[in-house]
Amino acid sequence: MAKRSTPALNTSSTADIAFLLLCYFLMTTTMGSQTGLSRRLPPMPDQNQKQVDQKVNRRNIIIVKINSADRILAGSEPIEVSQLKDKIKEFLSNPADDPNLPEKENQEIEGFGQYPVSKGVISLQNDRGTSYRAYIAVQNELVKAVNELRDEFSRNNYGKPFASLSEDKQDIVKKAIPQNISEAEPKDVSKK
Repeated sequence: MAKRSTPALNTSSTADIAFLLLCYFLMTTTMGSQTGLSRRLPPMPDQNQKQVDQKVNRRNIIIVKINSADRILAGSEPIEVSQLKDKIKEFLSNPADDPNLPEKENQEIEGFGQYPVSKGVISLQNDRGTSYRAYIAVQNELVKAVNELRDEFSRNNYGKPFASLSEDKQDIVKKAIPQNISEAEPKDVSKK
């Protein structure tokens, strides 16, 4: 009897099909985009520049601390995350010209005129054991406070929310309501 040979599958195009499938899945799959905090870092100082010690009046700084147990201290009092935005808004706006809150300096803003700009600075300090969730929640509240102040300013002066303003007017609002958030390097409080 004659031996029968089994017919072989034609696999010459299998590699092509696998490559096309790979391309298809790469193009149709969405990759998780990393989200983070948008911060503009200061430019690198010139090497020839002399360091100048700047004296900042204590009343112009509010220190927000987050400990390793995610408890928040704003100024000298413990506070909940939900209360932080209102505390920062009151600090930066200083509506009653309280001598314990930041000073205001009249500045000439191009395209707007004279406006009393707050000298307030928010100093954020956290422990190395602080959870990322608490850190982001505090950052969000600080930025939300500044954004609400900018929104109020733009509604009062331009009749529109900040996001609806032209780029030139947004720059004016940013100069009138600056976002001065200073972050200190995290400390390891537990190793004292």
